[in-house]
Amino acid sequence: MRHIPEDLAARVESGAATLCHVWRLTRVDGATMGFTDHDRDLIMDGVVCRAASGWTAGAGESAVGLAAGSVSAAGALDDAAITEADVAAGLYDQASVELWRVDWTQPTLRVRLWVGTLARIRRENALEGYRPSGGLSAGTFVAELEGPLARLERVVGRTYGRMCDARLGDQRCGVAEAAGRVCDKRWETCVGTFANGANFRGFPDVPGDDFLTAYPAGGARNDGGSRR
Repeated sequence: MRHIPEDLAARVESGAATLCHVWRLTRVDGATMGFTDHDRDLIMDGVVCRAASGWTAGAGESAVGLAAGSVSAAGALDDAAITEADVAAGLYDQASVELWRVDWTQPTLRVRLWVGTLARIRRENALEGYRPSGGLSAGTFVAELEGPLARLERVVGRTYGRMCDARLGDQRCGVAEAAGRVCDKRWETCVGTFANGANFRGFPDVPGDDFLTAYPAGGARNDGGSRR
């Protein structure tokens, strides 16, 4: 259960104008940085939370129960905070992000609203070649954050389907890829075109929607065997 200090709860209820948001981001390499939508920098637990970063709260989605939920945050790509080069290098992949509601007059008076993982960063409204004198990189970013239950929505292992899930020419396929040859992932193509049925990575006999409407045919073999 989330614990909200009584003094903070009272200020929230009264609509006090001293409340702001703080994001604390910790990369997998241990580097920690902070951002705030307040108009001045804040120091929280020794971390300087920069006000000039442009971070603002974006749309959030959540639901009752085991839904993963998602939150987004927007800001500027700048050399003093999140650089475009570091993003491209993957230094922010799977970084931990905490969102706090803080009283900027007393930063120790706060409550954590959300914690999640940085799923990806995408650029928006980039201006090619534009570099202001202050050193800001072109464009802005939107950081997409996943909640702790997002892992429950990830597919682990293989799924059963009629089509082959290998790529033509890879190790699982085993066929030497040749220019001009296209594989449509079907069993008939694997056998008839590539003579590679032994390495077919699909399940051609899995019943599909057509199985629901199938019925015995008078002149067909009806012995429970394969329909191929």
